Amino acid sequence: MSAACDFIALHTGQKMPLIGLGTWKSERGQVKEAVKYALSVGYCHIDCAAAYSNEAEIGEAFQECLGPNKVIKRENLFVTSKLWNTKHHPEDVEPALRKTLGDLKLDYLDLYLMHWPHAFERGDNLFPKNPDNTMRYDYTDYKDTWKAMEKLVEKGLVKAIGLSNFNSRQIDDVLSVAVVKPAVLQVECHPYLAQNELIAHCQKRGLVVTAYSPLGSPDRMWKHPDEPVLLEEPGIKKLAEKYSKSPAQIILRWQVQRQVVVIPKSVTPARIQQNLQVFDFSLTEEEMGHIGSLNKNWRYIVPMITVN
Repeated sequence: MSAACDFIALHTGQKMPLIGLGTWKSERGQVKEAVKYALSVGYCHIDCAAAYSNEAEIGEAFQECLGPNKVIKRENLFVTSKLWNTKHHPEDVEPALRKTLGDLKLDYLDLYLMHWPHAFERGDNLFPKNPDNTMRYDYTDYKDTWKAMEKLVEKGLVKAIGLSNFNSRQIDDVLSVAVVKPAVLQVECHPYLAQNELIAHCQKRGLVVTAYSPLGSPDRMWKHPDEPVLLEEPGIKKLAEKYSKSPAQIILRWQVQRQVVVIPKSVTPARIQQNLQVFDFSLTEEEMGHIGSLNKNWRYIVPMITVN
């Protein structure tokens, strides 16, 4: 396995690589090559989701690169996917996972997350809406969904289960019924949304935190003209000059140095490689503190919906 993969241990004993390739917003037609390239330069963690509608193409990349006689052995790759909101009904959980496994051409997942705490109306439409464009919800309790996810671990279909976009109260709610404890929480997290309290809450309870949109999601189509641009932050640019790194590498180093997993998304070979090259330098305590102090509680990914 490449030395580039530095790890954090999950409570299951699994080693989760601190840097993974994110695949949200990676277009079909591009994502297969991005995954193949990432695997070729030493990535050993790929983050997927049914709702990204590109798992079948990622599966083609896995089929070409993974296996007993291939470059990468399955046991040396950490693959995450996520259960979508329309599949929260306990009867839908295993079929949804089996569809993901079929698309990814895998026998098991290393980690399966509940993508959001709220359930949408059951069915195959990812975003079921009323005529007035509001979402159609289903009232499945996420604790019931969690119990169904635990069965996937018992069956050997997934090695660990976790949560995504849950707040600290919702995490504790799941922990109150969990026989199989959540191993990971994945949330938006970057210097403008440092999530310090949530990370402390998780670490106290044995959950590892994964940061999505760790670079502030600069490629979103719905950007606000006045929003702060993380990669232009003067203090980060200054550190990039000091260490001869890019601003993105400084931000990723800050996260992995505080034991937060990051999954930067890219389909550009040079950036994919650059995002992995953050283990050959360290930030000082003062520099870590400075980046941590940039927090503005600024969310780039604003959910349209909330749930108690």
